[in-house]
Amino acid sequence: MFVRSLYLGVAAAALLAGGAQAADLIIPTAPMPIYEAAGFSWEGLYAGVNVGGVFTNANGLTNMTKSVSNLSLGGAVGVNFIAYDPILLGLEVQGDYVFSEDAGTFLALARVGAVVTDQVMIYAAGGVGMTSRAGTSESIYALGGGVEVAVTDAVSVRGEVLGLGDFSNAAGDQFFDGAKATVGVFYHF
Repeated sequence: MFVRSLYLGVAAAALLAGGAQAADLIIPTAPMPIYEAAGFSWEGLYAGVNVGGVFTNANGLTNMTKSVSNLSLGGAVGVNFIAYDPILLGLEVQGDYVFSEDAGTFLALARVGAVVTDQVMIYAAGGVGMTSRAGTSESIYALGGGVEVAVTDAVSVRGEVLGLGDFSNAAGDQFFDGAKATVGVFYHF
C-alpha cells in the first residue's frame, strides 16, 4: 500500500510539475514595429475652388470699373516642392469669373512658403496674368500671400490676398490698382 501511495504521489508531482513548466514556456517573437502616422504632405499636385472678391481703387484696373467690389468665383491648379525643409516652392495657375463686371482674371503665380507645422503653411505669391472684359484683355501683375491649413489627409483650406496692378504708365497710376481676396478648398493628390 505504501508503494502504491508513493507511486500516486510521484505521478501527481510529475503531472503538476509538467503543467507548471508549460505555463512558463518562452516563445521568442519579433517586436511589433512602432508606427507613426505621417504628417500632411504639401508636396505634389493640387487643385481646388475658391470664392471671394475683386476690389478696385479709384485708379482701377485698366479694363474694370473703378472703386468697386465684385464677387468672384474660380479655381486653381498647382504643384508644390519641398526645396529644403521647411521651405516650399510652387507654381500655380488661377482663373476667376468676376460677377457684375462680367470679366475674368487669369494668373500664373510662383509661390515661396514655409511649412510651419505638419498642418499649416504660409506663403508669398507673385506673378503675371490678364483680365478679360467685353472682348478686351489687359496684362496685370499680382503680389501677395496666404495661409493654408490641412483639414484631412488630402484636403486643405486656404485664405489668400493678392494685390493687383496693371502696366499702365498713366499719370498718378499706383502700384496696386486693386486686390483679390479669396477663401478656397483644395484637394492634394
